[in-house]
Amino acid sequence: MAKRGGFPGGGMPGNMANLMKQAQKMQRQMEEQAKEMESKEFTATAGGGAVEVTISGKREILKVKLDEEVVDPDDIEMLEDLIVAAVNEALRKVDEESGNAMSKLTGGLGGGMPGMF
Repeated sequence: MAKRGGFPGGGMPGNMANLMKQAQKMQRQMEEQAKEMESKEFTATAGGGAVEVTISGKREILKVKLDEEVVDPDDIEMLEDLIVAAVNEALRKVDEESGNAMSKLTGGLGGGMPGMF
């Protein structure tokens, strides 16, 4: 004996229409979230604050700030490493914020609907 409402196409067109409305709403929210992310700025430091990098939510570098003492012509490699570390940390912050925002939108749907998200 089949369970009621178990599978799509089981005579429940109202549920399918409701699901489509929810999907459209989620898509609009995702688009709004993407626009909001683009306007945010993320800053990270390295070397105890000697290097500071600010990037946008679009993953573009906006600013690099260097303390004078970190600019050593005899040790350019250290400065390069600090810049890379600060940029990578700022990018990690963007990814974390984006992932958190997406989790809030989907509300855990990914776990309950295999193959959907």
